[in-house]
Amino acid sequence: MSKNELSQSPKDTKPFWAKRWLKELVSLLGIMALLSVGVNLYYTQDMPNGVAPNIIGTTLDGLPVNVNELSKDKPVIVYFWATWCGACKWVSPSIDRLASEHQVVSIALSSGNDSRITQFMAAKQYQFPVLNDQSGHYSQDWQVRVTPTVVIVKDGQISSISTGVTSPFGLWLRTLFH
Repeated sequence: MSKNELSQSPKDTKPFWAKRWLKELVSLLGIMALLSVGVNLYYTQDMPNGVAPNIIGTTLDGLPVNVNELSKDKPVIVYFWATWCGACKWVSPSIDRLASEHQVVSIALSSGNDSRITQFMAAKQYQFPVLNDQSGHYSQDWQVRVTPTVVIVKDGQISSISTGVTSPFGLWLRTLFH
């Protein structure tokens, strides 16, 4: 053993292991971020960009909705989701919180009739407005291939699209910059 190895105490090796662990964690997070961006790009590649296909309808509560008209005042969060979507259980609570401060229009995809969706909303205590896309019209116009999908529309233009699970902080940030 060399003189340096003998003089090194176990205390001296802790920073080395902490740095190595931190480096591994940062690398893993970087890989996950790249993978997430790649998956998001794949699922949004066929979705429209620029002018938003209009969403005109009546919510389950009987309120008229015209997304492009609503987006002239301030951004509209368009949330494509489904009652059967496992990942939506992580995003829907964030959308519900954002709906108290932002314009939200949600589109329930292949989730059954109006009463089934109304029961689901009541059971989860969600308050965001819902259009039922029972025929698949909206999802076809928007080329939605995965749930959840969150789109921000401002002045009739698509300014942001994200698919899959997204953090409450990430959603909030998107609303600030659009």
